[in-house]
Amino acid sequence: MKIIIAGAGEVGFHLAKLLSYESQEITLIDTEKESLAYADTHLDIKVIRGDATSIAILKEARVEASDLFIAVTAIETTNITVCVLAKQLGSKKTIARISNTEFIRFKDEVGFIKFGIDELISPEALAASEILLSLKQSSFNENYEFEEGALTMAGLTLSKEASFVGKTVKEAAEIFPEIHFVPIAIQRAGTQFTIIPRGDTMFYEGDNVVFVTSEGGDEELCKLTGKKNVEIKNVMILGGSQIGYKTARDLSEKGFKVKLLEKNKERAFDIADELPKVLVINSDGRNVDLLNEENISDMDAFIAVGNNSETNIMSCLVAKSKGVKKSIALVENMDYFELSHSIGIDTLINKKLLAANNIFRYIRKGEVVAMTKLSNMNAELLEFEVKATSQVCNKRIRHIDFPRSAIIGGVIRDGLGLIALGSFRIQEGDRVVVCSLLRSIKGVEKLFL
Repeated sequence: MKIIIAGAGEVGFHLAKLLSYESQEITLIDTEKESLAYADTHLDIKVIRGDATSIAILKEARVEASDLFIAVTAIETTNITVCVLAKQLGSKKTIARISNTEFIRFKDEVGFIKFGIDELISPEALAASEILLSLKQSSFNENYEFEEGALTMAGLTLSKEASFVGKTVKEAAEIFPEIHFVPIAIQRAGTQFTIIPRGDTMFYEGDNVVFVTSEGGDEELCKLTGKKNVEIKNVMILGGSQIGYKTARDLSEKGFKVKLLEKNKERAFDIADELPKVLVINSDGRNVDLLNEENISDMDAFIAVGNNSETNIMSCLVAKSKGVKKSIALVENMDYFELSHSIGIDTLINKKLLAANNIFRYIRKGEVVAMTKLSNMNAELLEFEVKATSQVCNKRIRHIDFPRSAIIGGVIRDGLGLIALGSFRIQEGDRVVVCSLLRSIKGVEKLFL
């Protein structure tokens, strides 16, 4: 697959890196010599220095032969323009990064596809949505919804209070036969290996386990693991960035009591004018005395979305030490994920990873509706739509020649999420959620072609 990426910034470089691992033919375009030099020496890709809005540059990149064109520069108007040009010059599919979320809200009404833009993504909007979901499912450290919650992915670390610690998956299923969740991935404490669970797989204290739940399964999971889904009402946000602004706006509209700390005076006043329901405080949120003055111990959740990952992490640790129930940190460095989980931060958000997940489904084969990578795990969670020609169609799950390192987590049929076991028969039109280690994805894709 030939893919062209315009913009070698954080999102563009991260995408190029991930896609190059997939043995795709990648061309990266940017005006910055330093960004391209680093990408050229560290990745197996082609780089072109120049303005992506130049038709000559696009032709040099062979845009007419591209299967996917992704515009992720820092300038929204450039991304829109480049995608329109790329489509007119022959690119099969185009994706533009935007910051104005109104474009996404009214994309059907405006008709961006008619202009030549197939998909719009906003890493900031994706991050804000991820934060809202994390507050909704406060007891879990990782969340993802399929079809507006018909099925939900939930990750947590097993404590010794969990009812099924010391039991195999099969034994747990026999003891709790009416449950509405299924384990799909396990990472043992202190290891980097991802296990796709089978019937004889044992649950241990300290395991980081990812489950798929249908309606009501999250409450059952909390009960059986000794977790408590705490209701979040009072929220403090550190940072008036686009993510901070969007999160504060969305939470205040949903009835949350929100305090936002922003050290830039002009930005703080602008946010206060635009969000009258939000209490905006012009101060440096790294100041512990100030956090105490603002009654941080009374907060149910603390969300750090400033521009510095280290500051976000440290602020969340301070919040946890003050008794805040839920902490969420925005981090840019992927290496921080494992470290931050181990020292007690509940949820981590990474814009690059969210954008990559959103775009990755376009390079997967089969009718991939949605996908996400599991944090800290060598696995992907994909939602496939079953076609009449798919190998899995009209077969019971136990009769499908499924790779050992992949598992079906659930099926969405007519909008209803179902935990599908071996006797379940898959039908045309079903949406099947699959968890797979990276080495087995090609084998899984073939089943849904």
